[in-house]
Amino acid sequence: MKKIVCLLLAAVTAVSLAGCGKSSDDNKLIVGTEAGFAPYEYMEGDKVVGIDMDIAQAIADDMGKELVIKNMEFEGALLAVQKGKVDFVAAGVSIDDKRKKKMDFSHEYVSSTDVIVVNKNTPNVTSAKDLNDKIVGVQQGNIADFYVSNPENVTPKDIKRYSKFVQAAEDLKNNKIDCIVMDQYPAQELVTANDNLAIIKKSDGTNDVLFEDKYAIAVKKGNKKLLDEINKVIDKLIADGKIEEFTANHTKTSGQ
Repeated sequence: MKKIVCLLLAAVTAVSLAGCGKSSDDNKLIVGTEAGFAPYEYMEGDKVVGIDMDIAQAIADDMGKELVIKNMEFEGALLAVQKGKVDFVAAGVSIDDKRKKKMDFSHEYVSSTDVIVVNKNTPNVTSAKDLNDKIVGVQQGNIADFYVSNPENVTPKDIKRYSKFVQAAEDLKNNKIDCIVMDQYPAQELVTANDNLAIIKKSDGTNDVLFEDKYAIAVKKGNKKLLDEINKVIDKLIADGKIEEFTANHTKTSGQ
């Protein structure tokens, strides 16, 4: 009888613990990101911060959940949301027709422009129209990767794909590539950290823009409930001017 009672108590305890574990997971909201894309996501000490992380925190707060940040490679984050390993991805994700087939997107929350970063000591590229027959660096799986891979846009000699922009910057400084195509704000961050790099400018001093882009949050295909929650928060953040506030805070922090 004692053995039976002990077994029953053990079973009840196991079920209770399992229930607690599930409840804890239900109270967490997991965001996937790649913390090498300042000011949208970057490291501050051992913490991932940035515009996207402020948005993610606002979403978690509105849903009454604890935000858990998973820092991973960009392509890995997009794959993780497709497999349901993270709830959503906030990582400067561009809306693209190919991606729409694999995941769903929130309302757009920021417009961006992609520019060209060069080694100012040996500028082998001088304008946005000068990428043909050049060795171009991009972040793998990024919208810039899609753009330069399309022969209707440009015909590079070669495309070097990197998981992180710091790796591309090192190759550019060592003349292993001719340029990097990337978003304007992270480009400004990159040249601020590297004195011998520069963004290509037009004659009037403004950035020579290669193409324009828009960012949104990615969720698993068909997860309408979460998408509706995210859209509600994004719409309010935009209406209240919070996205602009987040941007100002993090571009100031990054020294831009």
